[in-house]
Amino acid sequence: MRAGRLLRLVLILQDGRRHTAAGLADQLQVSTRTVLRDLESLSTAGVPVYATRGPNGGFQLLDTFQRTVQALPPGLTAARGQLRRVRVRLAPGALQLALVNGRPEGWRPRPNPTPAADRPEWIEGSFRFDSYDTAIRELLALGPDIEILLPIELRTTMASIGRRLARLHRT
Repeated sequence: MRAGRLLRLVLILQDGRRHTAAGLADQLQVSTRTVLRDLESLSTAGVPVYATRGPNGGFQLLDTFQRTVQALPPGLTAARGQLRRVRVRLAPGALQLALVNGRPEGWRPRPNPTPAADRPEWIEGSFRFDSYDTAIRELLALGPDIEILLPIELRTTMASIGRRLARLHRT
C-alpha cells in the first residue's frame, strides 16, 4: 500500500504546482504526518522534493526533475493497483474454456443482460484481474470469442492489438 501511495504522491507532484501537506493528505486520504513521512522517504530516495515556508508555501518538485513517472494504465486504480472488474460479452465456448482453465478468474454473470442483436447466444458478465497487463494477456487467450464492454480504455487497447494481429497475418 505504501509503494502505491508514494507513486501517487510523485504523480501529484509532477503537475508542477505547489501543494500543501494538508491538501496532499486529503488527496491521498491519509494523515498530514503520513504525507510528511512519505515526502521525507521520497527525498531520501533521490526525488528532489522541496518545501517553501509561508502563507503560499507547500511542497513541489524541482524543475530539473526529468524522470516522469508514467500515469497508471487506464482501468487501474492507484489505491489498489488493480483493475476492478472487466465487463465482457463472450461465446458460451469461450466461457467454458475460461471456467475449465480457471483463467480469467472471478467470473460473475451479469443479471438481466441485454443480448447483442447479432450474437444472442453470447453471455454477458465480468472477470476480475490483478493488473491491466494480466487482463490483456488472459483475455487475448480466449481468442475472437470475447468482446470487452468496459472499461472503454481496455476495449480500445484490445481493438488496437487485434488490428496489429490482423496486419501481421494478412496474406
